[in-house]
Amino acid sequence: MKKLVLASLLLGSALSVNAQWNRIPTPNDTLQSVRVLKNGNVVYSIYAPKARKVTLAGDAMPWGAKVEAKAQPNGVWSFEVPNVEPGVYRYHFTVDGIDVYDPKAPATKELTAVATVAPKGNEFFAYRKDIKHGAMAVRTYESQTIGETRTMRVWTPAGYEKGKEKLPVLYLIHGGGDTDTSWPNAGAAGEILDNLLADGKIKPMIVVMPNGTIAGPNVQDEVAPFAKDMVTDIIPFIEANYRVLTDKDHRAIAGLSMGGMETMETAFQNIDMFSYVWVLSSSFKPGTDPKAEAERLNVPANVAKINKSFKKLILTQGGPSDIAFKNCENTRKVLDELGVKYEYEENAQFGHSWGTWRHDLYNLAQRIFK
Repeated sequence: MKKLVLASLLLGSALSVNAQWNRIPTPNDTLQSVRVLKNGNVVYSIYAPKARKVTLAGDAMPWGAKVEAKAQPNGVWSFEVPNVEPGVYRYHFTVDGIDVYDPKAPATKELTAVATVAPKGNEFFAYRKDIKHGAMAVRTYESQTIGETRTMRVWTPAGYEKGKEKLPVLYLIHGGGDTDTSWPNAGAAGEILDNLLADGKIKPMIVVMPNGTIAGPNVQDEVAPFAKDMVTDIIPFIEANYRVLTDKDHRAIAGLSMGGMETMETAFQNIDMFSYVWVLSSSFKPGTDPKAEAERLNVPANVAKINKSFKKLILTQGGPSDIAFKNCENTRKVLDELGVKYEYEENAQFGHSWGTWRHDLYNLAQRIFK
């Protein structure tokens, strides 16, 4: 009886293997879903033979732009995006009304496909094999402020585990609609920081990338609760679990877009906690009187304190095409009228995109804790 059972199992296994080997090949077997052409264009492809309509969305395309699919008889839909600068771009397909993340993407993480477009391979955000790399940890903490279990990403420099030295901390916040996965993935934060440290361009530091998104009716309502979470829960968690310096001279905060609003919300109401404050592609709350927002954040009453406490208060934009450009101008006008000392920069002309913000991180990291 045992021999019969064993023979049946072996036969079933053989049939399964044969079925796999005899499977009819499809174009999906050898499909390269992201191809960089010699002319700088990038082709995104997906195998969807029964689909009626497929569209593409992603960071590689200018705001509001649409790229039409080139359907092929073999079931492959392809989209050619022109003139894509080297970078790291999020993207997804929409197949018959359903968002689909590229099943062929080698860097699919957290249901977000990421394609690295680096023709030369030596860009400041490219992964390098010739250096030591830090660790990107996922940390879970209990937020008493928000009343839920939340996550953050924490980058520690190469060799941190074996060291004893206490390090400064940069708190780095993403934009609206994103999560704590965004800076490590689309922002290439780990690669940028690893490269800078290996080249001796930055001081060893810890970089904390929290989740700035809180469930609510709209993005702007997330700002105040997150600022409280930062001070009440996130910073205490880091200082209780990592070897870090805890004085304001060794603490920096930066954020893009919505994260820039969260940065100002946190820093202007906790002036004694930070020495470096960077506001990336952001402003006071859009759609409101910037003077009223400055009043709400107690800026007029604390100008002297802000100017003394912040070693660097810097606002950046991605050029005139940045959708936050006008709002930032209005915010700067109020800061100028109040006498707040700050610097303004346009490090890259990539608009409101990760192309701009990766450059911002590259520049920011080299100018703090010096």
